[in-house]
Amino acid sequence: MKILIPKALCLAMTLCAINAVASVLPSYQTSDQWFVDAKDVVEQRNNLVADTNKAKNVILFVGDGMGVSTMTAARILQGQMRGETGEENFLSFERFPYTGLVKTYNTNQQTPDSAGTMTAMATGIKTKAGVLNIAPNGLRGDCDSSKGFELTTIFEYAEAQGLSTGVVSTARITHATPAATFAKTPERNWESDDKLTDEAKAAGCTDIATQFVEFGKGDGIDVAFGGGRRHFLPKDVTDIEGKAGKRTDGVNLTEKWQEKTQGTYVEDKAGFDSIPADATKVLGLFNASHMRYESDRANDVAGEPSLTEMTTKAIDILNKRGDKGYVLVVESGRIDHAHHAGNAYNALKDTLEYANAINAAKELAGDDTLIMVTADHGHVFTMAGYAVRGNPILGKVVGTDRSGNPKSELTLARDELPYTTLGYTNGLGFRNLGSETNADASYADEPITGRHDLTAIDTTLPGFHQEALIPLGSETHSGEDISVHAVGPGAAYVQGVIEQNSIFHIINKALGLNAE
Repeated sequence: MKILIPKALCLAMTLCAINAVASVLPSYQTSDQWFVDAKDVVEQRNNLVADTNKAKNVILFVGDGMGVSTMTAARILQGQMRGETGEENFLSFERFPYTGLVKTYNTNQQTPDSAGTMTAMATGIKTKAGVLNIAPNGLRGDCDSSKGFELTTIFEYAEAQGLSTGVVSTARITHATPAATFAKTPERNWESDDKLTDEAKAAGCTDIATQFVEFGKGDGIDVAFGGGRRHFLPKDVTDIEGKAGKRTDGVNLTEKWQEKTQGTYVEDKAGFDSIPADATKVLGLFNASHMRYESDRANDVAGEPSLTEMTTKAIDILNKRGDKGYVLVVESGRIDHAHHAGNAYNALKDTLEYANAINAAKELAGDDTLIMVTADHGHVFTMAGYAVRGNPILGKVVGTDRSGNPKSELTLARDELPYTTLGYTNGLGFRNLGSETNADASYADEPITGRHDLTAIDTTLPGFHQEALIPLGSETHSGEDISVHAVGPGAAYVQGVIEQNSIFHIINKALGLNAE
């Protein structure tokens, strides 16, 4: 016989059941710090008021190549650098109240590249890999096919509404991610005119550096810091560090930019530190190519500012440009490059500097600023091996015994060799390992030798390359989702699993621009 229970009685019975379970929890469980802390976090979430207010400013942070495994390893490294076990640590932005996951594929590739992914964030639509702000109708590397399919970027739309704009990167300003804020080209590698094909020249395409100078209907982007001097200088001109430019058209774009904007141009740390207090238009190009890894920055010939210094300076400059607000994009570009080299040390150290820059921005920016932190894609970077808690994240695996206690010796693989917690699915690490390895070196001519005995090798040194399963000339991107974190007005729109192009629409919604 089916027994019907009144709804009110059913609810009361359910509550009683819950209370009964709670009452049997032992005190040593409910007083445990893990229990107490987790309960507090849930209560904080319960009291969180969804922030859908209008933002005056937006800062979009992009950690190039910063997948979830990179964040995990970086937070552990940061904690261990403070003398902690590390796993319990949080990076600055991981405590932001809103978090989501982002799908990163391009329209033609399951595993994406930075041009297609940043175009999605900058324009609101997905497109092909390798193209910047060209709809998927166009073909990569084909200028004529791109005509009529140029996309309007978030910077163009913001400037049309009277907002100021800025871009900061540790990569070349003409590189894919920063270039996606201003350039429209079917080929991301057309950074200066020396790379333009005959077809591109005949069809009227211009290089990315030229597009930076010519950007906008006014005097262009208000503040830009990064590398890439060589693409702004003629090949017969040498820069402050004695490196020649790449341009074949004889145009010195740094001079052209100054003539157009009457702005301040700087090339080194001294120039950066001497930017006039009243400057509201600034271009800083601090290296011929990419800027240095954070761990190597002190060795730069002319000196470079850190990502944190560039970020805070950019915010300071943009704040002086009036009360209409701004859109700032900040990229930590060399996380990606270190991963391509199979070098976890520099990928993690640059991630930590990225987290520092975000923390500094949060302290400097007002409550009227939406800060979003994300990546463009991940890498085939892994963290595995059952290492004991607190084991050096850059070290070799030491596991636990049958009782759950740390072992006294390294864990060995089936080939009787030790291995590191961090590794790569593919890349250079298959063929060459050693503490003397340079993270930027090429080993294309060396024999494939397989696994090395790491017993006597210090795997925590800056130049060590982690092992890789599949031998390739460069480690590749990965195709899994990356994360996005947000705080400030409009942050509540960052929830769930979203397509990457949704980030453009979140920014527009938060700013109240309602782009159509």
